[in-house]
Amino acid sequence: MNAPHARLQKKFEKELASGTVALALLAVLARAGEPLYGYLIAKRLEGSGGVLGGKQSTLYPVLRNLKAAGLLDSRTEPSVSGPPRRYYRITEAGRATLAEWTMTWCATRESLDKVLAGETP
Repeated sequence: MNAPHARLQKKFEKELASGTVALALLAVLARAGEPLYGYLIAKRLEGSGGVLGGKQSTLYPVLRNLKAAGLLDSRTEPSVSGPPRRYYRITEAGRATLAEWTMTWCATRESLDKVLAGETP
């Protein structure tokens, strides 16, 4: 891959990830059944591969924003193997938002799939 193409690819992946990480975080926490700390959330996203399997450090600003918006709750607990850990869980408002964002994502994906397949008039 040539350098300009590689830069454009990285930029595209970054922009795509920034628009979908919050949705993915809500989904992971909704299905977790228990509060999770950042490293565990990152590991679950890592398993999905692609643009969501990025650096763990990029998740924390999104987690903080979701908490500030009332979509997540958190608590800090001591850890025997290092610094205290902040555990996150989804709120009822977070579950409602997840449902709305999922519908928006599905509609967007369906529309884009049609464009990519040449199904537009």
